Amino acid sequence: MPSTTPAYNLKVVLKETGLAADTLRAWERRYGLPIPQRTPGGHRLYSERDIHTIKWLIARQAEGLSISHAVDLWNTQTASGSDPLAGLASSALTSLQISPTTLSPSETTLDAMRGQWVTACLNYDETKAEQTLNQAFSIFPVEAVCGEVLQKGLSEIGSLWYENHASVQQEHFASGLAMRRLDALLIASPAPTHAQNILVGCPANEWHTFTALMLALFLRRRGMGIIYLGANVPTERFEETVHAVRAELVILVAQTLASAASLQSAALTLTSKGIKVGYGGRIFNIRPEITKYISGYHLGNNVMASLEEVEHILSGKRKRIQVQSASQEYVAAHQFFTSKRADIEMTLKSLANPLAFSSESFQTGIGFLGDNITAALQLGDMNHASDEMNWIKYLLHAYERPDEELVLFIDAYAKAVHKHINGSGKPIFEWLSAEAQKLNEQ
Repeated sequence: MPSTTPAYNLKVVLKETGLAADTLRAWERRYGLPIPQRTPGGHRLYSERDIHTIKWLIARQAEGLSISHAVDLWNTQTASGSDPLAGLASSALTSLQISPTTLSPSETTLDAMRGQWVTACLNYDETKAEQTLNQAFSIFPVEAVCGEVLQKGLSEIGSLWYENHASVQQEHFASGLAMRRLDALLIASPAPTHAQNILVGCPANEWHTFTALMLALFLRRRGMGIIYLGANVPTERFEETVHAVRAELVILVAQTLASAASLQSAALTLTSKGIKVGYGGRIFNIRPEITKYISGYHLGNNVMASLEEVEHILSGKRKRIQVQSASQEYVAAHQFFTSKRADIEMTLKSLANPLAFSSESFQTGIGFLGDNITAALQLGDMNHASDEMNWIKYLLHAYERPDEELVLFIDAYAKAVHKHINGSGKPIFEWLSAEAQKLNEQ
């Protein structure tokens, strides 16, 4: 067994464990682990057992536990009379060697750690990215690290991708690391203490799951019973699971206009059968008017606000708002557009041929624009689609095409719509005309 004789100074411990000095002091101050002896001059002295204790805590972090839960596990085992280090060979205890970190106090703020994590992800440096997260979780609460480092870090990388300063591979690498860490934290969370069950997932056509998974993690950490269903869940699957687990609430998360339309349909079906629905996501932050058309409870503009809303909903303190319906003009336009969309897109391709719209970017753009027109009509306002037009601009820039081609593309789209649905497409014509005018004025 490791010796308990205090023999090592702080410098030796930091070199042996790779931990930063301020992190170690934070552990000692907040959690009482380890407990070093002091020299007559007040300097810390650590034993071999202290060093192995630190490595044990780091190993639990590497498995996905937060430092607070790792300490809880240590205390639970010692309180039951067992030694967490018992049965581990000396080689196993000393095998965890990570590169020593030399972070100054100014580098251990959440903003600084986010910058380090983003840089590591852009450089495909998994080891550095994971070490940065371990350092952050050892100092700050799980919720703060997930929000300020992971969520904002992914947003920064997404902006770089959008501006063509980062590749899709870099964005996927960072997302993979972030999702893996959230998964591990959720698995390692303590068992629920509340009797109510909550389903969390994304509606059909929504594949971005980070926010939904983070919300599931935070709710679990508050003792809620969480069943996380992930991406692209059909409405009937939510309904089946509600009855199977007797869930009190379904939470749906949508990031795009198209998935907001899917969420609207799912929420209407579920609430019509007496199932409570909460919802949120990026699209409702940039287009708050959409919430007037969703049956259910909007959970707010950020994950932390959503936690409070969920508790109010479960306690019966929230009443659903009166849901608005799209105008008859929009309902008719939606019906005609969806029934004639294939013909419209076929005509568009023939009109676009002379304009050199044959690249992959424009094939993608045709489908993307059609999805957003459909969703905007369903949600009662074509202007909802305006924010999504920037994505088509990104495609142009990514393929080094001039902005003028987007005006020609919009004009061709309007002609195709007019050919197949004529006057019934008035909301679409007016919106396309306004978008073309904005582009001409830029």
